[in-house]
Amino acid sequence: MSLRDDQIERYSRQIILPNIGGKGQEKLLAAKVLIVGAGGLGSPAALYLASAGVGTLGIVDSDSVELNNLQRQILHTTMAVGMPKVESAKQRLEALNTDIKVLPYKIRLTSENISGIIKDYDIVVDGSDNFPTRYLVNDACVLLKKPLSHGGIFRFDGQAMTILPGKSACYRCLFQDPPPPGLAPSCREAGILGAVAGVIGVIQANEVLKFILGTGELLAGRLLVFNALDPSFRIVRVPRNKDCPICGENPTITELIDYEAFCNLRQKKDK
Repeated sequence: MSLRDDQIERYSRQIILPNIGGKGQEKLLAAKVLIVGAGGLGSPAALYLASAGVGTLGIVDSDSVELNNLQRQILHTTMAVGMPKVESAKQRLEALNTDIKVLPYKIRLTSENISGIIKDYDIVVDGSDNFPTRYLVNDACVLLKKPLSHGGIFRFDGQAMTILPGKSACYRCLFQDPPPPGLAPSCREAGILGAVAGVIGVIQANEVLKFILGTGELLAGRLLVFNALDPSFRIVRVPRNKDCPICGENPTITELIDYEAFCNLRQKKDK
């Protein structure tokens, strides 16, 4: 593909970068990225990927916009309250960049539907806010060998890591088992500084751009930890766990499972 004159103008400030150039911009326009969650992490990630000219963005979210979302979920506006998040995201992103295509998935990811969705994408961004979805996305990406950008936020803290199946540690290498129910409260219960979501979401977008362009050093095998109060960034090395149940030498998980039951939520819901 060759860049049009208006595309050369739109992306001129990154095309002039020695690590990108016209060929790099063509890679971005041809890339397909799936974003799980159009919330605090998915919002800044999606905005920067769309701005950079990533050609196809898939957005997965089953929720609608609520007023309390707007403090951190910057994809959405007051006028979008009550609208499905994926539709709000599609409108905002396509208005930002007419070059791109946004594919909305107003569904909740499950073991039955996730493989059919992620198979067509080059890399996945996990901006989910619950442990069943995090383990589901991790396991599906490992089994399908899809690169994954993990992000997590809590109060004034955030973390990010890039997972390259077969090459670097996965989410289960870091957290083999989920915390007991109630031990790790959600953002609804514990709160979150909106800017923390912005910092981590932008780092995830940066990782995705580097992966597509094949430049720089990814956070593969390394967990970036951010604290907004210090403020501080630190990196913790995360080696592959040879006993990891999904990506280890003798994996015990060879197909997707019931992740709500795995996170001890199924019995709680059924009561």
